[in-house]
Amino acid sequence: MTPGRPPARPGTVPEPDPTADQATKDAMSNATTVSPAHSASTASTLITNIASLVTNDPSLGDKSPLGLVQDAAVVIEGDRVVWTGDQSKAPATDNRVDAGGRAVIPGFVDSHSHLVFAGDRTREFNARMSGRPYSAGGIRTTVAATRAASDAELEANLTRYLREALHQGTTTFETKSGYGLTAEDEARALRVAAAHTDEVTYLGAHIVAPEFAEDPAGYVALVTGEMLDACAPYARWIDVFCEQGAFDGDQARAILTAGKERGLHPRIHANQLSYGPGVQLAVELDAASADHCTHLTDADVDALANSRTVATLLPGAEFSTRAEWPDARRLLDAGVTVALSTDCNPGSSFTSSVPFCVALAVRDMGMTPDEAVWSATAGGAAALRRTDIGRITPGAYADLTLLDAPSHVHLAYRPGVPLVTGVWRRGERML
Repeated sequence: MTPGRPPARPGTVPEPDPTADQATKDAMSNATTVSPAHSASTASTLITNIASLVTNDPSLGDKSPLGLVQDAAVVIEGDRVVWTGDQSKAPATDNRVDAGGRAVIPGFVDSHSHLVFAGDRTREFNARMSGRPYSAGGIRTTVAATRAASDAELEANLTRYLREALHQGTTTFETKSGYGLTAEDEARALRVAAAHTDEVTYLGAHIVAPEFAEDPAGYVALVTGEMLDACAPYARWIDVFCEQGAFDGDQARAILTAGKERGLHPRIHANQLSYGPGVQLAVELDAASADHCTHLTDADVDALANSRTVATLLPGAEFSTRAEWPDARRLLDAGVTVALSTDCNPGSSFTSSVPFCVALAVRDMGMTPDEAVWSATAGGAAALRRTDIGRITPGAYADLTLLDAPSHVHLAYRPGVPLVTGVWRRGERML
């Protein structure tokens, strides 16, 4: 096995990047404006009568990648999980919560979203559903609306979608800039995002700004210069849309390399609309994730399988654009680590529901229910190079989702049904 290569089957998260910034190593808060139902404290809480518990720790339970424990219990102390196992062996605690014979899974880790924007693109969606193919140019509509919006309007929009996501079990999210495309507008988008998550991505290279339509080289210079200077203090990641109609391989390399020199780690929109250099570039630069991965050669799949780069699949985009589905089965069988995420954005995937994406992945992308749930939790954590989320095991953050169902399989078995009935984030009962 190549050093740093992910396991052939999901079950463990790749080791954290030794060059990652301190935010990876410190406790991350990802707080939103949603008020918790209960406050975390140093008191211990036992959640018991869990019909099935997904731990994502293969040393536990049935020894599968999900580490599935039946008739289980979890103990939370402060913001961490301190014990998991058979409920008959649970230690004494200060408080007790009865799960009522329901399933508990890790909180979803949504590792790809675009939530700082204004307006919507209803007309574009309606036209596309009537036969017009999707292209990258529609982003300009959102750019105009976002530039015109106030900071307060952008933040109100962001928190609205965060509430939606929380009610559907998401406890960690990444979000990007990319709808400002000026140094000032990109920086303010990142400031808004950074108030709600540490997983903030600078995406000045979403498309070439309208003002630079005849001078793409000038826009790349802006993205790697003045704009990067303004945005780097607020971001952990740098991203680029490497695609026809956006940025080619050489431009993408220059942008991501400049970001790395400023301490931002790469992610990349790769191979969504066509075959291209994005995946190979992601592996070359040790990007945490290559996102979309719809059009892949055998060499692309092999490169991902022999790297730490996670293939993040975004089925909401294919659903909303009637595009070809990514072949998750091909990636998983090759040993690629796969994440599932929403790609929530106003143009091509206007959903904040990870459960919806799980159902799509099972129905249309060749994933089993187990693989889809792993990819939406531990897989998302891997795409963020995190080992403290996406699992329910001692030492991890107490991010848990309670389902009104006896098994995680119901997420795909009962698509569209609001199954999330409880959420803990960092040990706080949010729902």
